[in-house]
This record gives sequence, C-alpha cells and structure tokens, in this order.
Amino acid sequence: MSLMRLAYASEATFMAKPVEKGVEPNVARILMESRNNNARSEIVGGLYYGDDQFFQYLEGEEEAVRNLYERIARDGRHRDIITLLEEPIDARTFTNWSMKYVPLSSDVNRFLDKQGMDAFRPSEFNRSQCEEMINLIRNSSEDGRVVSQDSVRTNRNRQSVIPRGILVGLIAAAVCLVGAMAYVGTML
Repeated sequence: MSLMRLAYASEATFMAKPVEKGVEPNVARILMESRNNNARSEIVGGLYYGDDQFFQYLEGEEEAVRNLYERIARDGRHRDIITLLEEPIDARTFTNWSMKYVPLSSDVNRFLDKQGMDAFRPSEFNRSQCEEMINLIRNSSEDGRVVSQDSVRTNRNRQSVIPRGILVGLIAAAVCLVGAMAYVGTML
C-alpha cells in the first residue's frame, strides 16, 4: 500500500467562541473526533486554527487519507476547502500524533510576521509557506505557549485607542497622584 500526504486550508463556518483551556470549543470537538477516527484509520498529522481558518496536514495510506478528505469536504464546519499539497511519501513524519493541535503560539506569530501577513490565511500559502507551516506544526511544543485566540487577534490587528506616549504620561500622572495622596495622608 502507498503512503501519501495532504495539506488543505478551509474557512470555519461556525462563529468562534471564547477559548477554553487553550482551544476554541468547536475546534476541541473536531480534535476529539479526529483523534478517535484517525487512530482507527492510522492517519497522522496536525491541525492549526486561527483567524477563522483551518490548516490541516494529513499522512497515511492513500485510500484512508482520500476517504477522510472527502468526509472533511462534506463537513458543514468547513467551507472554501482548498488542497494545498497532495503527494506520495515514503514514510510518516508525524508518527506519534493521530492529530496534533497547535494552539496560537509565538511560533505562529513569528511565521506570520516573517511572511508579512497580518492574519492567518493558509489558502494563500505557496508551497514553501505550506512546508514551513507543516514543519512548525511538526516541531511545535505546546508547553507554556497557549494563549487566547481573541487576545492574539486583538494584539495583531487592532491599534491602541490611546497613543503610547499619552498612555505613559497618564500612568506617570497616576503614580504621582497616588504618591501625593500618600504623602498628604502622613501629614494628617
């Protein structure tokens, strides 16, 4: 039997909910299902979800991977599915993962910054970016780097309402005011 690898991008059809334990709840359900089903089919790989977009990488027996991809294409939680990479391989590279999940992390932010992207749009990846994302998923360590999707999106895409210089001035004024109040309190 022949092994193959497949990477695809898709857009989530659900409205993202607040992150619980580092994972968006809809994505957590997808992961639980994937891990159970993929283990039975001996499919390995990784998943990343951000900015309402999925990037998923799969490896396994060609028939099993193609069957899974057909199910994903019919899954109502995905739309605008685009195959990014599809080719035979000699050996698996994700041997310990039925479906590895990479939460939002500093690695992904560095990748986006390096690529000049202000949002995660895997449907626009070229082959090199696709390979880099696969390696990022393969090599990522989730320890200590899980952050809220909402906070990353907010930090990456929103300008501060108060300019930094004014904010620093307001903080300094507040510190001085507290100090003055403490000094006056000692005089009474």
